[in-house]
Amino acid sequence: MTDAAVLQASHLHKAYGPVVAVQDVSINLYPGEILGLLGPNGAGKSTTIAMLSGLLAPDRGRITLDGKPFGPHARDLKARIGLVPQDLALYPDLTARENLRFWARMYGLSGRDGERRIGEVLDMVGLTPYADRLVRTYSGGMKRRLNLAAGVLHRPAVLFLDEPTVGVDPQSRHAIFDLVRSLAESGTAVLYTTHYMEEAQALCHRVAIMDRGRIIAEGAPETLIRQIGGGMIRLEMPEPHRDALARYARTLEGVQRVVLQEGAVLVQAADPHRTLLDLLHAAGQRRWRIQALRLVEPNLEAVFLALTGKTLRDG
Repeated sequence: MTDAAVLQASHLHKAYGPVVAVQDVSINLYPGEILGLLGPNGAGKSTTIAMLSGLLAPDRGRITLDGKPFGPHARDLKARIGLVPQDLALYPDLTARENLRFWARMYGLSGRDGERRIGEVLDMVGLTPYADRLVRTYSGGMKRRLNLAAGVLHRPAVLFLDEPTVGVDPQSRHAIFDLVRSLAESGTAVLYTTHYMEEAQALCHRVAIMDRGRIIAEGAPETLIRQIGGGMIRLEMPEPHRDALARYARTLEGVQRVVLQEGAVLVQAADPHRTLLDLLHAAGQRRWRIQALRLVEPNLEAVFLALTGKTLRDG
C-alpha cells in the first residue's frame, strides 16, 4: 500500500426524503488495500457504495479520484472504477466468453487486445475450461466468478465488491479470495462488503463498521479486536429475568459493558468464560430463566456486538 489515497470521500450525506441513509461518512481507499465495509441491512452500505462508485451524487460532501472531483458526471474517471454488484450482470443464454466479449466492447476493448484480456480474466477466475459453455448451465459459484471477471476486465484502479461470495461453494469462495488478494497485490484498491465476519477478518487489511448511516469504528481487524479486550456473552431471556441479570452482571469484576436488547442481554467481559460461569450460577440460584446463550470469542463479530448490540445479519 502507498501513503496516497486513490479515492477520498469526505463528509458524505444522502437522504431520501425524510429518511437519512448516510450521514457524515468519510472513507479513504489506498492502492493495494482491501477495505471491508461491514454493517447490518439498512446501515447505509449500498448508498455509500453507489456514491463512491459514481452512480449516485451525495447531497453533501466531496469525493475525489486520483485527486480530481468524482461523481456521476465524471465520465472519463469512471473508467478507473470497477463495480461487481450482488445481482449478477450476466446473460444466461450466452457463453462465458461471449459475456466477456460484450463487456469488453463496453469498456472499449476489442480485437487481439480484448481477446487476450478475456483469456487472462477467465484464467484468473478458473473458468478457462468452461469458457464456451452457456452461463445458464453454470453453478452459482461459477456465475459469481464470471461476474467478478467482468468487473476487472478493464483493470480498474478501484474495485467495489458487493457480497461477492453469497451462495457460493467452497471452491468458488477460495477462488474469489485468491483473486481479490492477487488484485490487491497488483495495486488495486478494493472495497469489499460481506455479511460473513470471518471473511472480513481473514481478507481485509482494514474494516469500517457502519450502523444507522454512520461509520462507528474503523481500523485493522486485529486493532479493533484488541480494543474490546474480551468476548461477548449473549443470553436470551424473558424480560423480568433479563433486567435482573443485567443488573447483576454490572456488579461483576471484569465486565466491561452490558447491553439490553429485545429478548436478550449482551455482556462484554475481559474473561467471558469466568463471567459466564458466574452468570449461570446466579441464574440457577435466583431461578432466572435462560432460554438460549451464546459465547462469542474475541473476533470481529464480538466487536460488532459490542459496538451495536446486534449481529451483522440483523436488519
